[in-house]
Amino acid sequence: MSEERRYDTARYDTQRIREEDSRRRTAESGRRQLTPKQIKALKRKGRRRRFFLRFVLWVAFVVAASFALSGVGWLLANDFAALNKDPLTTTVTITKDDNLDSVAEKLKTEGLIEYKWFFKLFGKVAHAEGKIGIGEHELNTHMDYNALINGMRSSSGSLTSETVRIVIPEGYTVRQIVSLLVKYGVGTEEDLLDAAANYEFSYDFIDSSMKGNANRLEGYLFPDTYEFYVGGKPATAINKMLTNFANKMDDELMEQVEQSGYSISEIITIASLIEKETDGHDQANIASVIYNRLNNVGETYHLLQIDASQIYGLGDRYTGKLTQKELDIDTPYNTHIHEGLPPTPIANPGLASIKAALEPAQTGFYFYARGTDGVHHFFDTYAKFLDFVNSSSYAG
Repeated sequence: MSEERRYDTARYDTQRIREEDSRRRTAESGRRQLTPKQIKALKRKGRRRRFFLRFVLWVAFVVAASFALSGVGWLLANDFAALNKDPLTTTVTITKDDNLDSVAEKLKTEGLIEYKWFFKLFGKVAHAEGKIGIGEHELNTHMDYNALINGMRSSSGSLTSETVRIVIPEGYTVRQIVSLLVKYGVGTEEDLLDAAANYEFSYDFIDSSMKGNANRLEGYLFPDTYEFYVGGKPATAINKMLTNFANKMDDELMEQVEQSGYSISEIITIASLIEKETDGHDQANIASVIYNRLNNVGETYHLLQIDASQIYGLGDRYTGKLTQKELDIDTPYNTHIHEGLPPTPIANPGLASIKAALEPAQTGFYFYARGTDGVHHFFDTYAKFLDFVNSSSYAG
């Protein structure tokens, strides 16, 4: 390159540098010339821009969250108000060991609710534990949360009420059961007997002509283990046992009753005699003796000759060991004197005795006696029976 061209190029570069430096100084001079008011205005403008951006982001988040929550809210509302649910009716059993958590679990398992946590939340607000009662409750999917809670109410107590577990033994009488309930504080003897005698229980098997007599319930207070409210309503406690009896006598058993030629009262009377006589294993054989004596003259002339029936008829007159004098007393329950069945059941039989009354063994037995081995021995003739009674094998 010629010296002249190098000179021109150097001069051009120098000029460019001077121009850039001049513009920079001019800009800095301009900034130095801004007034405080202008600077404050610029800052406000920046803050407004940042606030606007934050607001836009907040609105976008709220809109997005609302769309999401609206779907969840609709699902919760459906569950709470029992909307759009398939028809379903089921029974939920509540025990004294339950609480709001376990109740929600049971409702979820039975298909009555979808969201346990939401039901529990509502239940806490509605004080559900003070309303839900122990027992079996029939519920359905048409019930909203409030209706479910009300559907599990008990007339005599709630999950927070004190309860007691009582075993009602097979073969107990109405009065023995009442005494047991009194012992555990379920109610007073007076109130329980009054309910047994006079309360309007809605069961066809109760003899309405015996209203005013607690023995009208004899045979129908089903022996089982129960949870009762301490100090609860007497009629509620009694109704629990009656309901259990009605449930145990299902369609199959009731069909057998109809085919037997006997009424439900007669079948339960036979079952109660079996219950009082059995050694725990021979119900069907005891039943066969009863039916053989009822249906055939034989050597017994239709007399059942069951001591337990006369003991029941004696009531408070029974001294604790049946004497000949007591056997000679004429009561409606004296099957040594009166042919056929006693007028009512004499105890509350268990399911095994009820089934034996409906399905007796087919035997020729008319007599039985307990041996020293602790079991009954059965005989078809009186002579054989006497031989056993006079032997060392007879328990007396």
